[in-house]
Amino acid sequence: MAASRPADARNWDSSRVRAVLGPTNTGKTHLAIERLCAHSSGAIGFPLRLLAREVYDRVCAIKGPNQVALITGEERIEPKDARWLLCTVEAMPVVQDRLAFVAIDEAQLAADRERGHVFTDRLLHARGREETMILGSATIEPLVKSLIRNVEVESRPRFSVLRHAGAKKLSRIPPRSAIVAFSAEQVYAIAEMLRRFRGGAAVVMGALSPQTRNAQVALYQSGEVDYLVATDAVGMGLNLDVEHVAFAGLSKFDGVRQRRLTTAEMAQIAGRAGRHQKDGTFGTLAGSDHAAEFTDEEVYAIEEHRFPPVTKLFWREPEPRFDSLATLIADLETLPASRELAPAPEAIDLAVLKLLADDAQVSGSVRSAGMVRRFWDVCRLPDFRSQGPETHSRFVARLWQDLREGELGADYVARAIAQLDVTSGDIDTLQGRIAAIRSWAYIAQRPDWVLARDEMAARARAVEARLSDALHGKLTERFINRRTAVLMRKLGTDAGLLSVRVEEEEVLVDGEHIGSLKGFTFQVDPGARLSDRKLLLAAAERHLPALLERRAAELVPQIRAGDADLSLQDGAIIMEGARIARLVPGRSRLAPQLLADKSLDALGAPARKELLAALEEWLELLLKPLEPLRQIEQASRSEDAGPELRALLIALVDGGGMIERTGSGLDQMDKQQRLRLSRLGVRVGSLDIFVPALLRPAAIRLWEELGKANGTSKETTALPDGMPPALEAKRIPLRGYRKVGKQLIRLDMAEKLLREAHQARTPAGRRPIVLDPAKAISMGLTHASYDHLLRLAGFRPIHPPAMPEGAMGPPAPTRWRWRPTRQAARPTAPASSPPQHSAFAGLADLVR
Repeated sequence: MAASRPADARNWDSSRVRAVLGPTNTGKTHLAIERLCAHSSGAIGFPLRLLAREVYDRVCAIKGPNQVALITGEERIEPKDARWLLCTVEAMPVVQDRLAFVAIDEAQLAADRERGHVFTDRLLHARGREETMILGSATIEPLVKSLIRNVEVESRPRFSVLRHAGAKKLSRIPPRSAIVAFSAEQVYAIAEMLRRFRGGAAVVMGALSPQTRNAQVALYQSGEVDYLVATDAVGMGLNLDVEHVAFAGLSKFDGVRQRRLTTAEMAQIAGRAGRHQKDGTFGTLAGSDHAAEFTDEEVYAIEEHRFPPVTKLFWREPEPRFDSLATLIADLETLPASRELAPAPEAIDLAVLKLLADDAQVSGSVRSAGMVRRFWDVCRLPDFRSQGPETHSRFVARLWQDLREGELGADYVARAIAQLDVTSGDIDTLQGRIAAIRSWAYIAQRPDWVLARDEMAARARAVEARLSDALHGKLTERFINRRTAVLMRKLGTDAGLLSVRVEEEEVLVDGEHIGSLKGFTFQVDPGARLSDRKLLLAAAERHLPALLERRAAELVPQIRAGDADLSLQDGAIIMEGARIARLVPGRSRLAPQLLADKSLDALGAPARKELLAALEEWLELLLKPLEPLRQIEQASRSEDAGPELRALLIALVDGGGMIERTGSGLDQMDKQQRLRLSRLGVRVGSLDIFVPALLRPAAIRLWEELGKANGTSKETTALPDGMPPALEAKRIPLRGYRKVGKQLIRLDMAEKLLREAHQARTPAGRRPIVLDPAKAISMGLTHASYDHLLRLAGFRPIHPPAMPEGAMGPPAPTRWRWRPTRQAARPTAPASSPPQHSAFAGLADLVR
């Protein structure tokens, strides 16, 4: 066994060693940083890479990044002239007197089963040229005094008071609390419950990458969430604004067995509550599967910081011989010579070494002392995946096969890193990839393992950063509901002071989306969970009335100026896709009543009345295209119009300004009645009687809408803008069109064609004529449809004689002769006589 580092270090000159011991929140780490910066050079060894990175950033701000180095297993930032080193304990240099100052944080971890022997070695041998500082719990004071001669022990009291608060249900846990569990499954379950009831929690576990842990801690520290759910990793030096620590259980699996926490471990975790001068509380989580309560003795010990002293520190030979694998294993299992030290339990690196030493193929490749040393370095690769010795040893064996002949090629390492550069997957998948990339980050940091070391290390760090960002996003997405967190935090007595606004259709309370406001109807965010809906509705009820009052006050002048985005659909006035009022039957189809929608009930009576008045003005302006029909309706009420004219006018009103001429009673009207009809804008055609202004699409759509409101609309298709004058017939008829054969033609276009046909015939009407179908074809009518239209108007074709066989040239055109119907050929009946065979006879009798 090597003798350069004796197990018993009591003979070392320790006149410059200072032990600063005490509970959490005593400012020990802050003191060490001050002392580090006061010296010309120095190093601090931390138990976690996360802490080393945090302090590195602080010292960089003081000394400048070119003067400060970060040295961990997975990350090395080493400027050429760096004089201050922030390290993990495993990576810190132990060369004596090279640095002016050396400090070891959380030195009580020398009693840890897995890593204790490393802390013990640094405790015994890491020394600064001018000052050495040991930071830790007061429980190791007897052993520090026994092992280190002339050590100066300084006890520091806690800045704040720590008090027991008993057991609390999760729903009663106060804000700014940390809930500590001892398994990933329990952490996830508690975080999920907090998301449902309190808006979520940040999650901190040892399995997370440092970057992900930092991001989650930042969520909590910034106040975005009020709860932190963590494993016992939170007890190792994380500086958090925690006011209460709740234990979800008081036992954990330590790698060997399930055991109850020691009082020192309880205090280390509970001590996270309270910051500087602010007092903290601790307790348990009532109702959990692992519910337990502190004993009176444990409460007293934690509150008074009185714990049994540590009796043994774990030790393992720090400088074994490398003559052979057997010699190396024997040295690593050597018993310590000091009674204060105990042999370290078999760590995973030694377990892997033993497993591979038993493999003849692997052990046969380890022949020289240099190969033994290199093989031991490979076996010490940390098990970031937490897969255990058997599985981890297989990964180490594959790595050794590549390393025993030299360095790993850059292409090989780059491919391995690239395979892990996938940010999709769930939380467990991303955690597995981060653990794997941390292994490659560790490998890439070794100066003699990888070609292009700096480039490969940078690639590994970049992939870890991307995976950490993705994992942080998944954790945030799963366990944090920002909206609920904001509302739970703000919906107290001061909820009326919240910032409430509408952006487009979104309703935002203190910047968080809670739903949408369409018109005057509030809709809860459809993505909200059922448990969140009541909370969101409560927020809406507090703030929406005032918001709706403002919206109504802004909307009224917009409506009157014609700038409001309103429409009439299905007999209702629509704003932003929501109904704000509806039309109900009035004294006629053209005079509907306006009824406010229930969504306007939240408005005060004056605001609702003002809004309805503006809507009535808007509706009156909207119905302006139907003004000719209103005039016809008014004329139909005149007593001097005569029963025949009044019956026709009533029929026109019911038909929306268009009826067929057949059976209309027009032939029984005198010249004065026809003149009056013309003055009302009514055009009398050969087949139809219509008002041209009411054939426009806008007028037809309005008439249909009024029919829906009145409950009298028939199944028709409203006329869209840009419709051609002629088109193929549809299953549902089009208003304003007449069917001719298999086509439809607009009424005014049909009348135009028929008027030209009548102008072409002779006054007597007996001589056959030839009609040019060019204009009809230009409108879109086929020859067959044009012929059908002419037949409807009383024209009859005279077919040309058949052409002789063998004759050349185009066929002779069809000639037409007009033959008025018998009813049209009769003399006009007196105005007082009722129309014969008229469908309007009964209506005229009623008018009389």
